[in-house]
Amino acid sequence: MEMIFILAVALAMDSVAVSIAMGSKYKRLRLPKILFIAAIFGIFQGIMPLAGYILGISFANYVQSYAHWIAFLLLVGLGGKMLYEAYRDEFDEEVTDLSNRTLITLAVATSIDAMAVGVTFAFLQTDIYTASAIIAIVTFVLCWIAVYIGKKLGSFLESKAEMLGGVILIGLGCKILIEHLNS
Repeated sequence: MEMIFILAVALAMDSVAVSIAMGSKYKRLRLPKILFIAAIFGIFQGIMPLAGYILGISFANYVQSYAHWIAFLLLVGLGGKMLYEAYRDEFDEEVTDLSNRTLITLAVATSIDAMAVGVTFAFLQTDIYTASAIIAIVTFVLCWIAVYIGKKLGSFLESKAEMLGGVILIGLGCKILIEHLNS
């Protein structure tokens, strides 16, 4: 359960970075819109692992003997991608407006990593409903807070959130591999 929570925080960092950018760019956001933004990101972060799990479960039996290597490669790859994106630091260009279409597009874009993690959940035989719910709730809460942080601190923290998420994903990938190799 602790690993799922840590993973949820890492996965939420893309959405958190975009939420910080929204707060920074649109300082007059009111609570209903902030809650809507957080809900959109939370919903998509929660749904995508389910989709990945369904995809992964269909071939998990065929790769079970090296599932730990696949989980390791997926998590380290996603973590590396997040670190690279943090280095590029292009979030302000992504937040062009706050229309529902833009929010959904950003929510899908920031939750693709969660789909890949859902595939990993299938290999590790994780309780997908609990994991998805935790990911959704953590993302919602963190994005809600992130908009307010963006309103106060501007875009300074956007890339820092992305970097933290990347480091956490790489660490979890290494942990899974080490635990399996030691068992």
